[in-house]
Amino acid sequence: MAANTSALDLSRTYSSFSGCDIKAVVNGQPLGTLQGISYAIQREKAPTYVMGRVDPLSFSRGKRGIAGTIITLMMDEHMLYKESAFSTAQVILDNDELFADPLSLNTVDYNSSRNAVEDINQPATVFDTNDLGSNFTASNPVYVDQLPPFDVVIVAANEYGNAATMRIYGIEILNEGSGFSIDDIVIENQMTYVCRTILPWQKMGSWTPLAGGTYGNFVPNAVGPS
Repeated sequence: MAANTSALDLSRTYSSFSGCDIKAVVNGQPLGTLQGISYAIQREKAPTYVMGRVDPLSFSRGKRGIAGTIITLMMDEHMLYKESAFSTAQVILDNDELFADPLSLNTVDYNSSRNAVEDINQPATVFDTNDLGSNFTASNPVYVDQLPPFDVVIVAANEYGNAATMRIYGIEILNEGSGFSIDDIVIENQMTYVCRTILPWQKMGSWTPLAGGTYGNFVPNAVGPS
C-alpha cells in the first residue's frame, strides 16, 4: 500500500449504498412516496432421469419469472394522483365498467354531488357496433392494475462520490393492499408486480476527487453488460 494513500481513497475502494442514497425514477419523475421495492427471479429447472440410474443425468431449463413488491407511503393522496409519473397516464376504459365517483372537491354543497351508488344502479348502455369508439373512454386509471407497463430506473449515489444504477423493465402491477388502524403511525400501500427483465446493479460512475477534499465533474461509466 502506498504511503500517501488517504482515508478517502480507501473509502472509495469498496462503495456501498443505503436506502437514503437511492431514488426510483419513472418516466423521468422520482417516486417521492416510494418506501421500498423488491424483486425475486425464479426459473423452472427439472432433473432428467433414465432407467437404471438413481441420480439425474442433467437438468432441463424452462421458463423464467420475475416478480416483486412495491411499497408506497400514503401521504394525502393515493400514488395514482400523487405521483406525476402516473397521474398523467391514460388507459381505454369500457363505459360499462363500474367505478366509484368521488364527490367533487370543488363542490361546497356535497348533497348536490353525484352519487356513486346511483351511477352503479344505472342500466348498462347499448353497445354501438357502428361507432366502436363511443363504447369506450380514454381516462385516467382508477386502479393500479390498469396502469400500462412502465420501467423503473433506480439510481444510487453516496457521499463518497460513487454512483450505481439498476433497472426494472415492463412492470405490470397485479395486486394492491392497504390498511390502517389506531396503532399505525403511517399508512402503507403494498403492491405486487411482475416484469419482463431486470438489469442488475452496475457502476454508473463517480465524481472526480480533487485536492483539498473537493470534487470535480461526474465521470460516467459505460452502463450495460460488457
